[in-house]
Amino acid sequence: MSLLVTAPPASAAQAQVGLGTATSFAVLGGQTVTNTGPTTISGDVGVSPGNAVVGFPPGLVAGGTIHAADAVALQAQDDLTTAFNDAAGRGPVVDETGVDLGGQTLLPGVYNASTSMGLTGTVTLDALGDPAAVFIFQAGSTLISASNATVSLVGAAQPCNVFWQVGSSATIGTNTTFVGSVLALTSITMQTGASIQGRLLARNGQVSLDTNDINRPACAAVPPPTGTPTATPSPSATTSATATPTTGWSTGSGSGSGSGGSGSGSRPGNHPGAHTGTHTGTHTGTPVIPPGHPETGRPPAQDRNNDQLWLIGALLCALGAGASAVRSTRHSSSSRQP
Repeated sequence: MSLLVTAPPASAAQAQVGLGTATSFAVLGGQTVTNTGPTTISGDVGVSPGNAVVGFPPGLVAGGTIHAADAVALQAQDDLTTAFNDAAGRGPVVDETGVDLGGQTLLPGVYNASTSMGLTGTVTLDALGDPAAVFIFQAGSTLISASNATVSLVGAAQPCNVFWQVGSSATIGTNTTFVGSVLALTSITMQTGASIQGRLLARNGQVSLDTNDINRPACAAVPPPTGTPTATPSPSATTSATATPTTGWSTGSGSGSGSGGSGSGSRPGNHPGAHTGTHTGTHTGTPVIPPGHPETGRPPAQDRNNDQLWLIGALLCALGAGASAVRSTRHSSSSRQP
């Protein structure tokens, strides 16, 4: 119980910050978007309520569209405001105030600096094997990355699940390798050679670019949980029946429905034998047991008639023998008289 109570607040699972229509944007400014050098951007570029998008070319927008003060950019700004407030209200938090993020390995959760948040060197974000794990960073004022800094993802962490909510402006230093969506209240500056797997979304100010590589992230599909039970068809009932060996005339029949079959057999004469049949299926109806089968307890009608004839014959023979004996006795008696 104590382990649960004292566990770092960052261990609390967080839902992804919903960006709404701003999801399609790699760069979104409030007043202007300016570029110097051969910047490449994968995703939409927009500005609203301002309308200035400068430096394309030499900048290249691939897989996206430039929206300058149109309805699409306006709606994206509205959704960005909602997302910004959502990220700012997340908790519980791990306090990073006055602590450089560099050199740390951080688990999924919410990290907050009440003033400026800094990054020097490498910060490692470890999702612990969960591709849906979310990381949220809250900077009370500025977010500043030193040159050649790195945000490294391990343990199945995804760039689409990393969010930086910045209370004023963000600066990504020269040749820095950055990850995640930056949601800044004022402005965002990408210095020369910096790259990002994420988004640069500024609510009120400008986004400044200089020979950068910006790739809007897309979440890879999360595999379904393993061990999900699946329905297994119930096997059809299987029954078998074997006829008892009999003598005389016997018949046997069986029928089955579904996957079952039918079979019949007969054997005439008085020779002993056996009929065996096996079938699968479901029996229906009442089984018919022929006369003379051991289960009836009675001999067949033909045998009963024969027994009656033998009995009558035996009685007649007995009567004849009795009459003959009487006559013999009378004859003997008459012979002995004087």
